[in-house]
Amino acid sequence: MTKLQITVDIVLFTILDKQLHVLLIRRLAEPFRGSYALPGGFVLEDESIDAAANRELQEETGVERVFLEQLYTFGEPKRDPRGRVITVAYYALVANSHILRSGTDAADAAWFSLSKLPQLAFDHLSIIEYAHQRIANKLDYSNVGFELLPEKFTLTELQLVHEAVLGESLDKRNFRRKILQQGIVEPSKEWQKTGRKPAQLYRFVD
Repeated sequence: MTKLQITVDIVLFTILDKQLHVLLIRRLAEPFRGSYALPGGFVLEDESIDAAANRELQEETGVERVFLEQLYTFGEPKRDPRGRVITVAYYALVANSHILRSGTDAADAAWFSLSKLPQLAFDHLSIIEYAHQRIANKLDYSNVGFELLPEKFTLTELQLVHEAVLGESLDKRNFRRKILQQGIVEPSKEWQKTGRKPAQLYRFVD
């Protein structure tokens, strides 16, 4: 009987130059040696899946102390040439201020625009596409973008995050009306000086 193995893969998004980017590492080992892939690896016998995801992310990229949310379990029988391997995928949005460094299992770690992805190992392109769709869907009802913004922000800054995730321009008036009707943000008593007219600062509702 084939032994079932479990891995974790992490889809980490940020925004650079007003575009959504994903963090990739270059593999040092076979299979797919030299190819780009998502950070990840095998779950150890004495650790939880959540702990494995955080460990692999830190070991391969130097990124730590970020909130990872479980995305989906990918288990196509032939997704991994090493055998029967199921992967539990995670995703997160982070500020681009994180300093990246490659670890023992990766030659380098770098951000790639979703519009210019290299050829990827395993089924990692499908995992990235699934995570991107999840984030785009959650924009309408959650504060999924809060990691990309300061504690207090303008509606223009929030709109730029939405446009980067969705990959399209949004009408300013319609966007603001929709966001305010949803009740996921509230005005603060502070204003930001921007150009001729100060802009009111908002914050996410807990």
